[in-house]
Amino acid sequence: MTDGVTSGGQARTRLARRAVVAAARDLFLERGYQATTIGAISDRADVPAATVYRLFSSKHGILKGLLDVSIAGDDRALSVPERPEVAALAAEPDPGELVAGLVRLTVAINERSNDVYRILSDAAASDPAAAALFADYQRARAEGQGRFARSLARAGALAPGLRERDAADLIHALLSPELYRLLVADRGWAPARYAGWLTELLAGQLTGPGA
Repeated sequence: MTDGVTSGGQARTRLARRAVVAAARDLFLERGYQATTIGAISDRADVPAATVYRLFSSKHGILKGLLDVSIAGDDRALSVPERPEVAALAAEPDPGELVAGLVRLTVAINERSNDVYRILSDAAASDPAAAALFADYQRARAEGQGRFARSLARAGALAPGLRERDAADLIHALLSPELYRLLVADRGWAPARYAGWLTELLAGQLTGPGA
């Protein structure tokens, strides 16, 4: 009986978190981060304000929760690098498959988080807590992408003369949310077209012509 009560409470908490995150996303896009209040999020989510504070502590906490879910694709307590499929990709022995898989992973993340990234970057311009979150996200992205540059370097798959650090810089730049927004959101490229172009470009830059 206790287990049933516990699991029921956990399910309600999870539903409440999802409702708050979804409401915050809509309101941040409609009104902007600064103009959105906890009260407005509470009303839109139909979750009491006291519960919102208990779950997230602050509006900054909601923004972080929204970013985490958008990047990971779900609300499991696992960061992207901790996900088994990402660890398996980093260990992929075929350089071409590693690059193609990295592009697929990144395009999927950018599709989910494009709007949230814009919310975060706009908020960071005027809110110190959002600026710190933005910096943490950029650092984590660089570290995660550096793992793939390291995998290629250890496999001896980098193009002649290309250093691991330079490979990491290329991955960081070409797989950036900014480039995704420019070509897909602003210029209207289909994600599949963008992924194909990016895979060919990145493979050529990292492993050399004909890769």
